Amino acid sequence: MFSKTLPNQRPEDLPDYLTIGDVDVEGLNVLVRSDLNVPLSDGVVVDDFRIRAALPTLVDLVRKGAVVSVCSHLGRPKGRDLTLSLEPVATHMSALTEFEVGFEQGGQITVLENTRFLAGETTNDPETAQWLAEGVDIFVQDAFGSVHRAHASTVGVAERVESIAGLLLDAELKALGRFVDDPDRPYTVVLGGAKVSDKLAVIENLLPKVDRMLIGGAMCFTFLVARGLEVGESLVQDNMVDAVRGLLKGPHGRKLILPVDIATGSRFSEDAERRVVAASDIPEGSVGLDIGPETSAGFWGLINSSASVFWNGPMGVFEWENFRNGTEQVARALAACDGFTAVGGGDSAAALRLLDLDGSVSHLSTGGGAGLLLLAGQVLPGVAVLERWVQ
Repeated sequence: MFSKTLPNQRPEDLPDYLTIGDVDVEGLNVLVRSDLNVPLSDGVVVDDFRIRAALPTLVDLVRKGAVVSVCSHLGRPKGRDLTLSLEPVATHMSALTEFEVGFEQGGQITVLENTRFLAGETTNDPETAQWLAEGVDIFVQDAFGSVHRAHASTVGVAERVESIAGLLLDAELKALGRFVDDPDRPYTVVLGGAKVSDKLAVIENLLPKVDRMLIGGAMCFTFLVARGLEVGESLVQDNMVDAVRGLLKGPHGRKLILPVDIATGSRFSEDAERRVVAASDIPEGSVGLDIGPETSAGFWGLINSSASVFWNGPMGVFEWENFRNGTEQVARALAACDGFTAVGGGDSAAALRLLDLDGSVSHLSTGGGAGLLLLAGQVLPGVAVLERWVQ
């Protein structure tokens, strides 16, 4: 497919996609889809984890002589919203690299404006995809955090332009692939966060594959209600209770490990008084804000004895020091585990960085939802589309 494929570069048993190492990009116009969806405060980047993760691919391409443009979404704007412009990202990126970074035009790396300012981005509109592909010789998919979405900038462009995987995407797929192909056992998944509805399908698909699944975060209260317990004013998705009850009573229900104690507050507030109670004895009017110390110790033991661990979602409101213990104990358990450990999801990664433990796990993923779907065996549209370009 490629007019400038390097000779003798690929093995006989081809992968499902090509990578940067398979192609000579010198002098070519290369569009990179990165994940630059980072938090901003007053127009300033406050967490550059994803920018730093995206840079190796961009720098590698520039050093190989490519003319590089990079696109990404940022937030969920309704039309053109300049508070979600990628200009601050371009400014921040410029400070992180020796190469000149321009916004919308100019520079050795050109950062394009937020793809979600385009009306047809999220619907993979053909005209939008064609507009993005105009003048592009090669498309590089490197936004692992977005490959589970069939958008114009993730799938549409790749349907029209010869496409390869970037360094980050390739590394993510290889690392998380260890959980998919033949994970070392015991294999444990730790899930937290707020809503069961966000992860129900993933839980259903993952349960048969894992040895145990530890449930924390606000989502645990829907599970506790499904077991017939009272949870006070804690967050519960009532419309999910029946589905969760089905999981608990199903053939793999024994793999679901729920909290035995909860750290509660009298209200949802950072300065609420912390009180630890049994999960079966949450007082009326109180709010569950973290897993308790007995649960944390139990989770630690299960994680520590695992050969493979994937964690997505905090155990409580970790941003508040008073209710950080559960998340901290899970993070430290992963850091102490001798097995292969991976963490996905923005909040989990943020918790690791807050605790200065981001270098203590085997793999820190840039994608939460995409990682879970990959582990559950789901097709990722932004990866699947790359297969058409393999010779």
